[in-house]
Amino acid sequence: MSEVTHVLPHAQRAASTLLPTRHGTFAMLGYHVDGTELVALAVGLDEPPVDVLPWVRIHSECLTGDAFGSLRCDCGEQLQAALAAIMDHGYGAVIYARGHEGRGIGLIEKLKAYALQDAGYDTLDANLALGHPGDARRYDQAAAVLADLGLTKIALLSSNPTKQEALEDFGIEVAQRLRLGVPDRPENVFYLNTKRARMRHDSPPTEVIPATDAWGGPAEVYDALAAEGPQLVIAQLGQSLDGFIASRTGDAGPVTGSEDHVHLHRLRSLVDAVVVGAATVIADDCRLTVREVPGRNPVRVVVDPQARVPLEASVLSNPEARTLWLVGASAPADLAAAGHVKIVRMPTDGPFAPSDIVRVLLDRGLGRVLVEGGGRLVSSFVEAGSLDRLFVTVAPILLGEGVPGIRFDGADRVADARRGRPRSFKLGNDVCVELNLRAPV
Repeated sequence: MSEVTHVLPHAQRAASTLLPTRHGTFAMLGYHVDGTELVALAVGLDEPPVDVLPWVRIHSECLTGDAFGSLRCDCGEQLQAALAAIMDHGYGAVIYARGHEGRGIGLIEKLKAYALQDAGYDTLDANLALGHPGDARRYDQAAAVLADLGLTKIALLSSNPTKQEALEDFGIEVAQRLRLGVPDRPENVFYLNTKRARMRHDSPPTEVIPATDAWGGPAEVYDALAAEGPQLVIAQLGQSLDGFIASRTGDAGPVTGSEDHVHLHRLRSLVDAVVVGAATVIADDCRLTVREVPGRNPVRVVVDPQARVPLEASVLSNPEARTLWLVGASAPADLAAAGHVKIVRMPTDGPFAPSDIVRVLLDRGLGRVLVEGGGRLVSSFVEAGSLDRLFVTVAPILLGEGVPGIRFDGADRVADARRGRPRSFKLGNDVCVELNLRAPV
């Protein structure tokens, strides 16, 4: 617990209900604190997970950004990204702080500050020119709500160290501070850079890549993945409406459209390693690089127990990305490859257990993993319970028969089916379904 240097006001819980949103259903709690109405949107409070920090955002009221979608700031996008990330995390709250409009100067004064910014003032000097402090917000009310919710040790979703320091003054222990992956935009980059240069806000770390709707799927999907920790295993498959990833001749088409292709590259840009089986490499000669979106190439991992992949395959011959070639114990002893390829001899002849594949990658500092194909490899990860997220994109076509997508030893009863928290979104004419397999359903 942080040292309390200020006294908390009393937070009176005045209302409690449920609020369904596009991110999921939150508990919504209304408070009176020192004459101000505040709202908390919370998830996971009834059964808090053991040894897991709640994710918390103190969101300052911003009518123009939150309600009207203004791009002069990033407030609306930060709010939606926080709701998505906290729902995906499964434990935490957004405290919507009323009275914070314009960093505490009120709506009309904020509009006057906007007019000064139109004339060339930056966001800080505009407030000062109107006779206001650079930041007039108070955080005791939000801290009082957190205390009432029992969230006194948190991970704070914020780029502003002042929020952390203010909460700690009121006894809220900020054990971690996380930055949401919301992009700078041409309309707000001067505003954001002013806050970074003059108001101590964090600069964007190079490993956080901005996400926009134009890059495949909804920004909040990628924001949530970017905000995850250093260990994450996800999988992606594209299939027909009747569940096939290729035709009966092995022709993979492509089955899904160009938007899903961009979505796949977006996922690649968010991980350390992308894993495929030998059959996928032989059939598609895939490059497994990031080409459709900004970002660095992940390490390519080829699961090939019998060392069947030919040396002229792109992943083994083209040095545009590092490659790990996972082969079985009985693979040829004189196996050789290009300089960008590291041969990793596994202790068995396969099929390799998903946990063993993940361990090999973790030992090399590759904790964020995308399992991209084929169907048997993804299915093995599903069956082993080794996935955190599963993305399946369904195209509106019928193949009749072909190479199946996900198949594993199933349940005898529908009630015993494997489940995860679902979210779906359109990718052109296709529909992508995300299952969060770690979150409570």
